[in-house]
Amino acid sequence: MAVKIRLQRHGSKKRPFYFIVVADARAPRDGKFIQKIGTYNPLTVPATIQLDRQKALEWLHKGAEPTDTVRRILSFKGVLYLKHLLRGVKLGLFDEVAAMQKFQKWHEEHEAHVRRRNDEHKKSKLASRPQSVRRVEPTSSTEA
Repeated sequence: MAVKIRLQRHGSKKRPFYFIVVADARAPRDGKFIQKIGTYNPLTVPATIQLDRQKALEWLHKGAEPTDTVRRILSFKGVLYLKHLLRGVKLGLFDEVAAMQKFQKWHEEHEAHVRRRNDEHKKSKLASRPQSVRRVEPTSSTEA
């Protein structure tokens, strides 16, 4: 049985919201699935991704094939990098502690980069918004 990790569409028309699910490749897009491992909301800026990293890694080790979009999401969340590091542990290139240290270092740098991009987006959004104009009442100096 071929197993895929893919997006399952929810939400209303023009307002997509996705579940990240593990499903049989023959099942319909919004049909029966084996396990839900996360959610993806592309409408927020930046897109909101909730993902159970351990479940995704477990399914990748079992041979589940992610679709193109899910592969990008897993890469963004570091699941594919963690799989890569654990393969190095399995081959004896380094121990598990070193792999986890590398992953933690990458994760901290990645989170800082995402935070910085978020801040830049907020600043550019504020800068592009027109400033409200205050009307100042003229004060007359000759009041008698």
